[in-house]
Amino acid sequence: MAEVNQEYNAEQIQVLEGLEAVRKRPGMYIGSTSARGLHHLVYEIVDNSVDEALAGFCSHIEVSINADNSITVVDDGRGMPVDEHPKMHVPAVEVIFTQLHAGGKFGGGAYKVSGGLHGVGASVVNALSEWLEVRIRKDGNIYMQRYERGNTACGLTVVGTCKKSEHGSTVTFLPDSTIFEETVFDYDTLKTRLRETAFLTKGLKITLRDLREEEPREREFCYEGGIKEFVTYLNTGKEPLYSDVIYCEGTRDGIVVEVALQHNDSYTENCYSFVNNVITPEGGTHLTGFKNALTKTFNDYARANKLLRDSEQNLSGEDIREGMTAVISIKIEEPQFEGQTKQKLGNSEAKTAVDAVLSEQLTYYLEQHPQVAQEICKKSILAQRARAAARKARDLARGRKTALESNGLPGKLADCSDKNPENCEIFIVEGDSAGGSAKKARSRATQAILPLRGKILNVEKARLDRIYGNAEIKAMITAFGTGIHDDFDISKLRYHKIIIMTDADVDGAHIGTLMLTFIYRFMPELIKQGYVYMAMPPLYKVEKNKKVWYAYSDEELNSILMEIGRDQGNKIQRYKGLGEMDAEQLWETTMDPARRILKRVTMDEEDAQNIDLTFTTLMGDKVEPRRDFIEANAKYVKNLDI
Repeated sequence: MAEVNQEYNAEQIQVLEGLEAVRKRPGMYIGSTSARGLHHLVYEIVDNSVDEALAGFCSHIEVSINADNSITVVDDGRGMPVDEHPKMHVPAVEVIFTQLHAGGKFGGGAYKVSGGLHGVGASVVNALSEWLEVRIRKDGNIYMQRYERGNTACGLTVVGTCKKSEHGSTVTFLPDSTIFEETVFDYDTLKTRLRETAFLTKGLKITLRDLREEEPREREFCYEGGIKEFVTYLNTGKEPLYSDVIYCEGTRDGIVVEVALQHNDSYTENCYSFVNNVITPEGGTHLTGFKNALTKTFNDYARANKLLRDSEQNLSGEDIREGMTAVISIKIEEPQFEGQTKQKLGNSEAKTAVDAVLSEQLTYYLEQHPQVAQEICKKSILAQRARAAARKARDLARGRKTALESNGLPGKLADCSDKNPENCEIFIVEGDSAGGSAKKARSRATQAILPLRGKILNVEKARLDRIYGNAEIKAMITAFGTGIHDDFDISKLRYHKIIIMTDADVDGAHIGTLMLTFIYRFMPELIKQGYVYMAMPPLYKVEKNKKVWYAYSDEELNSILMEIGRDQGNKIQRYKGLGEMDAEQLWETTMDPARRILKRVTMDEEDAQNIDLTFTTLMGDKVEPRRDFIEANAKYVKNLDI
């Protein structure tokens, strides 16, 4: 540890000039220097072009991953200003790329609405790039300026001419490898984000190209239906309850509101909210307005049309949103987000605007489409009854204190003696045989074992009452201590490592997927906060001259065989189940914290749509989307038993 100076005076106060602060603390501006932060650079530049589209001046954005892994973003907007800035006395484009909090989004009249609220995007990308070049087509000239690690490398110069009718900006940058842990862009990650952006900007064409391979890849996104098409896409793999996507659009107090929704035959609610094309994973006032309007409008309709008896309670919001996919998108001049990451909207007027637009237009829609209205109400009433049945079983899902006081922990659970959750871990084990070995192998102080019998219920196809009634799921809920759904309380989590330990075969993978589906749908915070892991039992045991090696992959097996020699004296065992290992082997290969391999399950909230689609595709009823997924991803499969 560096020695701390005992003196604390003016000399200890460091002033970072220009973009030095960004290079010194990049995580403060882009979240991290991992792959997520790397891709965020692209989003910042693309969002600037999207702002031009929202202002009505851009119709096409092209994004290219170049052969050297640099990125080029081209738009046909107005082109960044090249005239001299009245205060800074340098070209305005240079101000945009070299000054924090400089841009056309602070009341100068260039943009009415903008996702890039804080005005740090272009300058941050410049600061975190080895080099960046900007070319501007404007007034018949092509202007160019180059920057290196945030510093201006040359003045703005005219490098060519173009037609007077041509206009727009081109930005090319190469991320700084001394800052980023990962510098290789992922085509699929960019594809997902750009598709979403195109859905949210009706009619905008976005082209993505990957020029790194011999055969370049290219995708084009353009959706004239906007968020209506977004909902259809999100419902891929699900059976819609009705053919229409309900769409409501309007303006209140200068706020443009768009809502699209459709119910399907699943039991999962999926609502995605956006402000000025920026996703708000934690929702906010616009989502609250949506929920209020939806609940009130459907209850009014159900009462007016005698679908609810006078003696029956109102439908809850959860009942009405069961199996619903919805996209809420608003455009607002002065969005107030909580923090730089724009996780949650705080404008109170947004709630009023969404509530007013949706209440009025949804009421008209339901009156004009009584069959659709009755289908939704019927599904909601069934959900209400199932929720009432499930409520009777909720005591099983209460927190740790209640469970312990009532001695309500599952009988098959071999709990650990340490009661500090930070020290404790629970292994969810497939089958009584493996469970028996795990109980013998474990460290009793900190490791709990919960064996499950066979495959648990597929919650993708089940209502809450069936889930609460399933013995294996009840055992997990009770053991974890947090409760699920509305009762979920992470402060009551009894183990800070939840480890799914299944056989290294196809059935084991299926059981692991069923468990992850349950946790993702009903306890997603466990994944978000990093408490869920997958155990990695070995695939092979190699014996030679009374010495033993374990291999966790085919590559590791080959490496071991190359080291010890490939001869007839080698005894190789392919493990297909945890039950094939005795307690000692299970401990030293899979459970010993000093030697085991664990894979932490993670999720990126910004990629929520893709995660949801993957679970629906793999665990839903429709066969065709699952077949397409398998065919598209078969080349990535390893260690598949045939």
